[in-house]
Amino acid sequence: MSGAGAPTLTVDGRGLRVVVVAASWHTQVMDGLLDGARRALGDAGVEKVTEVRVPGSFELPVAASRAVAAGADAVVSLGVVIRGGTPHFDYVCSAATTGLTELSVRTGVPVGFGVLTCDDEAQALDRAGLPGSGEDKGYEAAQAAVATVVALRAALPDGDVAGRGRYELHRQLRGL
Repeated sequence: MSGAGAPTLTVDGRGLRVVVVAASWHTQVMDGLLDGARRALGDAGVEKVTEVRVPGSFELPVAASRAVAAGADAVVSLGVVIRGGTPHFDYVCSAATTGLTELSVRTGVPVGFGVLTCDDEAQALDRAGLPGSGEDKGYEAAQAAVATVVALRAALPDGDVAGRGRYELHRQLRGL
């Protein structure tokens, strides 16, 4: 199990604005991931949660970018890509991972990565947080996003790193 050694996190996310962007492919897996993210955000006390559904994992970076530009303190990205017989899997996984990582680094806004990249549906189901699943990646992604905001604010209380990142992103989007 890849979840072995995971940290135990307890975070207070009260007052945070979190946007969950979720793909629509593989409904059963996505339902589990979304339920896990909702539980984690509820456990952290996050009350300002917006959910945005997009067609697939390829569209997650653009939705996450808009969420950051709209003022999200954190984004949770959820999706599942299951390997097929063509290189499409590699392209979608790479685009989603690179896009979400670049967005977070460029803006300073944490993006919880809950995009499952699996060889088959059984692997996805085992990570979806459903009854009988070995892992709950939706919960973990949401918890990581909130924990990162809290950690950054504690370490850089006067820095407002995310605010400056959103300002720069807004300027880029507006072509200023």
